[in-house]
Amino acid sequence: MPALPQTPETMHRIHFQDCDPFGHLNNARYLDYFLNAREDHVLEHYALNMTELATKSGAGWVVAKHHLAYLRPANHGENVLIRSQIIHFDNSNLVVEMQMRDETGSRLKALLWAEMAFVKIASATRTDHSDKLMELLDELDVEEIDYDPDGFDERVRRLRKELKRERAE
Repeated sequence: MPALPQTPETMHRIHFQDCDPFGHLNNARYLDYFLNAREDHVLEHYALNMTELATKSGAGWVVAKHHLAYLRPANHGENVLIRSQIIHFDNSNLVVEMQMRDETGSRLKALLWAEMAFVKIASATRTDHSDKLMELLDELDVEEIDYDPDGFDERVRRLRKELKRERAE
């Protein structure tokens, strides 16, 4: 069986109703684009439906914190590439990094770290991932990214530098 993709990606078109008067994607709408893309990635590539998971297990992930850097505008009508990947997890938490790039994938428009906690729905208290989820998270974790909770700005800097180097080659 082929390995699951650690960094799925999809193309999205920036819609008029999501833009500010300047024709740029509204800052608040970046979260919608990122989270919708991640939901699609998880369902398509890992056959993991968040609603079914919550119903069957009585638990699910809730966002605890976002780190979001707006680097270049995403313009009305433009196609953007959204990538998502798990860069850290433990017994009851995970961090998903999501990148919005231009259509070619060579320029970073925005970077998001979504820190999530796994909680029991009935009590809204943290709970541990099941063994099956831990195995999946272990398979999907991108170990090449050295996650540091205080290292978001450094990650932005390194990723931009890496993409600049790739464009020069």
